[in-house]
Amino acid sequence: MPAREANYNNKFIISDILVGIVIALVSIPISMGYALVAGIPAVYGLYGSIFPILIFAFISSSPRFVFGVDAAPAALVGGMLASLGITSGSEEAAGLVPVITLITGLWLLFFFLIRASRILKFISQPVVGGFITGIGVTIICMQIPKLFGGNSGSGEVPELLVHIYDEARDGISVLSLILGISTVIIILTFKRFAPKVPMSGILVFVGALLEYLFKLSKEGVKLLPAVKNGFPEFSFPDMTLLDGRITEVIVPSMTIAMVILAETLLASSNLAQKHDEKLSPRRENLAYSICNIVASFIGCCPVNGSVSRSGIADQYRCRSQIMSVTAGLVMLLIVMFGTGFISYLPVPILTGIVISALIGTFEFHLARKLKKIDKTEYMIFYAAFFTVLLFGTIYGVFVGIILSAVTFIARASNPMTAFLGVVPSVEGFHSLKRMKNSRPLKGVIIYRFTGALFYANIDRFQQDIEDAVKEDTKLIIIDAGTIGSIDLTAAERIMTMYNKYKKRGIDFYIAGHVDSINDMLRAYGAGEIIKAGNVKPRIIQVLQEKGIEPPYIYDESYSPAPGKASRRLAEFEWAYGMDADRIMQRLAADIATKITEDPDFDITNDEFDIRKYIKENESAYGDHWNIVDEEELLELLEIRLAIMIEEGKTVSSKTEILTSSAMNRIDSRLLERQMNLEIKIMEKNRPSIERILRRRYERDEHMKKHHPKAFSRIAAERAKRFEMLREKNPALYEEIQTIWNSLDVKQ
Repeated sequence: MPAREANYNNKFIISDILVGIVIALVSIPISMGYALVAGIPAVYGLYGSIFPILIFAFISSSPRFVFGVDAAPAALVGGMLASLGITSGSEEAAGLVPVITLITGLWLLFFFLIRASRILKFISQPVVGGFITGIGVTIICMQIPKLFGGNSGSGEVPELLVHIYDEARDGISVLSLILGISTVIIILTFKRFAPKVPMSGILVFVGALLEYLFKLSKEGVKLLPAVKNGFPEFSFPDMTLLDGRITEVIVPSMTIAMVILAETLLASSNLAQKHDEKLSPRRENLAYSICNIVASFIGCCPVNGSVSRSGIADQYRCRSQIMSVTAGLVMLLIVMFGTGFISYLPVPILTGIVISALIGTFEFHLARKLKKIDKTEYMIFYAAFFTVLLFGTIYGVFVGIILSAVTFIARASNPMTAFLGVVPSVEGFHSLKRMKNSRPLKGVIIYRFTGALFYANIDRFQQDIEDAVKEDTKLIIIDAGTIGSIDLTAAERIMTMYNKYKKRGIDFYIAGHVDSINDMLRAYGAGEIIKAGNVKPRIIQVLQEKGIEPPYIYDESYSPAPGKASRRLAEFEWAYGMDADRIMQRLAADIATKITEDPDFDITNDEFDIRKYIKENESAYGDHWNIVDEEELLELLEIRLAIMIEEGKTVSSKTEILTSSAMNRIDSRLLERQMNLEIKIMEKNRPSIERILRRRYERDEHMKKHHPKAFSRIAAERAKRFEMLREKNPALYEEIQTIWNSLDVKQ
């Protein structure tokens, strides 16, 4: 049975059949175009969209992934032919390509037997993304001359650019260029604004109709050669064509197999994760192998998973491989009875369809994301990308694998680490670097190490602690909650450090680790640290054993990392780090805008809950809030509204209301909520109130200077709140006054 969703209902069958018809229509131009890229007649692209896809439907464990003739293998085969000096589209090419496909299938079978799919976790997504994008750009450069009536090129991008220039110099068919460029523009436009319309398939028939009605070929527009209807012939590839070129075919074929395995398995795994489905990598590997072996018997180029067509199937909510069965059978009907239309297809339109599909494979969005979060992987992406462009796909694969290995080793030897401290009023221990309010305990070093601890990173581990030890250090605690394993070198070094610090009167503890770390310590001869009681399940237990309990004494010599005026805030800052201020400001601005522009958004309504609003907008603002964060947001909102009124930025239909009674109600609601929050905060921990007041003072200074009118409004409302507080909670009022005085801040 074809693979299907776990909770598949028979009512979905009709829907999947319709999706299969769409996939078949989309596959007509794409598969024919990629067949031409691979150096074989276009009809073999249709053949490759019949039996391989049918076989894949019954073997694959993915209910919605699409298999068939696709970009990467076609480009690799085209490159091989060029390197062997074989003319694309020649009889020699038509004979050798099935041989390449068969060997590729056998390599995939070998990968299946040795369980090579497990190795894929060492090939990073940036490598695959850069590689695939490089292939896409290369194929587009190959195809560009066909847009204006020329012939496709071969080689790497520098040679292809020269070829494009030479072909253009020989003459440009303006009508061909218009048809080709228009095709690209139409498809990309529909992809953005009406993605469910199968425009590629529609344009195939539009192109045939234009030729039938207006005889475009008489105006210099090239057409595909005619193909006879009929069932594909099966034959074993002619292996005698390997004579004298065994190495030149077998080694690159391994590269093609590696690309098929990596690209298809990674893409299908991502789709499976999106739908919370279980994928069997070995079963998928076997499917790739059998599909390619069968493809070789019908003269086709290597076949691969199609990311673009799988995306279409997913977009149409495909739920089973009945889609693939339908697509294969529809394609069979086309080659049996409908290939006559192929001779009416204008080459520029087909080329435009191929280029549009290739643009969809670009992963530049991944590069943009990596640039923001990981410069190393960003560079790896472009290293793989430019290697493919300048030196070819084979070198791109090997450079990518080498870069992945180097990155893996570098990260293992240089993992994420952090020194931890305490945030007043917040449980746990937090990074001193990430959390502005985190403070180290006096005489205590708490050090978090992430990843396996072994010979390649133990020096970093030791040096970090050595650099942090000061004259008053009495206790070192290793937060080992994220250390999954240690080796002999690490165990021996831990004992060296334990004994060294013991002689210096410094206690050395390991805490928070999984119990298997204790087994490893004993096995590697470091059991003494366990017998001495210097391993604990939790950091807090170490502190309690040493008599260190709240209220903690902080290291006054510590200078926090510079940051913005806002000092906050535990949970929100823990979630967003240095972006916390920006996101908080954006949320306050969004709520202020809704108050002023949306008549249905009433913050004064008794049923309005700001935390509920945040929860409803969790995709934008997350769900990491505590009462200190909420107090911060309310104050920012109050400031934002005051500034908007000062600058006259409210919408005219609500301005009069906002500047009178409604604004007073909003102020009253914000003040009441803030006062209640401050009472709760004060009950939990005084330092949080101190930070709130410090932050308020800094903002007041800024407001006085840049928004004096808005500040006057806020100061007046704040005076009202203090009077309310004096009546409601005199003790808290006096406490706040004391804090103000201790900060030397005037109300």
